[in-house]
Amino acid sequence: MSRSQEFVHGCRDILPLILGAIPFGIIFGTLAVGAGLSGWQTMGMSALVFAGSAQFIAITLITGGVGAAVVLLTTFVVNLRHALYSAALQPFVRHLPGRWRVPLAFWLTDEAFAVVQNRYARDDASPYKHWYFLGAALTMYLNWQLSTLVGVAFGQAVPDIARWGLDFAMIATFIGIAVPMMRTRPQVASAVVAGGVALLTWELPYKLGLIAAALAGIVIGVWLERRAETAARLQGAL
Repeated sequence: MSRSQEFVHGCRDILPLILGAIPFGIIFGTLAVGAGLSGWQTMGMSALVFAGSAQFIAITLITGGVGAAVVLLTTFVVNLRHALYSAALQPFVRHLPGRWRVPLAFWLTDEAFAVVQNRYARDDASPYKHWYFLGAALTMYLNWQLSTLVGVAFGQAVPDIARWGLDFAMIATFIGIAVPMMRTRPQVASAVVAGGVALLTWELPYKLGLIAAALAGIVIGVWLERRAETAARLQGAL
């Protein structure tokens, strides 16, 4: 396929996941303004941070009067999963120049990773798969900015929009992304452990339960994968 075809296909394939992000972005814009941020500050956060879960957590912590160090540490841990995404895609993009790798790394999200890794997994010789990556990632980025803008402009005119349950659309989207990718026992165990720890630590302040759940899931997943690799090596030696 040509560059333009790859780009358009990337834009097209991420559209179903965008539907779940739209209400999420609107709610963020509404809550951020309600928490005391100006419209420009809210839009600036979406433009420069571009991480929905981290932005929501940051707003919650800022509203609770938490210091900057705790906000930075919490959002850093929450976004550590992007390092795993980058590691998974690195073999496919390492040949690209920096002018490509830097913006693609910034625009990498859960949704973009879900569609892009499927594209790279297809066994074809297209040299323009990074244009597919660009189309998917840029479409999600523009959608997030527009959704945030709608929340900033109109959210305060709608009473209690955060209680309408619209955020469930994003939860459903994440489930749709995660479940098909759980193909091995370590991946399933990691998700189960993270979910269990999140429930057990729900009452912890400053979203510490979320950090504990993420770390627990990562530790269990890595441990089980290394254990399986060791067992395979020993079996091969025999």
